[in-house]
Amino acid sequence: MEFTPAKLNLFSFFKLPAAFWSGVRVRSISNTSCEVTVKHRWFNQNPFQSMYFAVQAMAAEMTTGVLVMLHIKASGKNVSMLVAQNKSVFTKKATGRITFVCSQGDAIKAAINEAIASKEGKTIWLTSIGKNANGEQVSEMQFEWTLKVRS
Repeated sequence: MEFTPAKLNLFSFFKLPAAFWSGVRVRSISNTSCEVTVKHRWFNQNPFQSMYFAVQAMAAEMTTGVLVMLHIKASGKNVSMLVAQNKSVFTKKATGRITFVCSQGDAIKAAINEAIASKEGKTIWLTSIGKNANGEQVSEMQFEWTLKVRS
């Protein structure tokens, strides 16, 4: 699969329908960062008229997971990936369009290369920051990804 926003959004329609129907969309991807947006709507709100935490987590995880997938494909190796843990901090009500960004592509590439070289499992913590349209941080999510070369 080519890593373009359109192809990744089509992928989410078929493989991650909860994220797709909640409005999670990849906006940009490069070797170093991924940007995903989601708009607060009736469908993805909580009882407090802000975005449900799980919708924020889907968008944040996508920024990290897409970067991991991109670098696994570039490595040419068969590497498994799985979230082992996650941590979240919510600092403001998430209303309007929220943009999540992970900019750790270089660290991901290094971790995958290390897992390939050592032939042992490797873990890496990745952070995605969610900001509203005013540039105010609404949440910070961290995901511990496990990487292991398959034989």
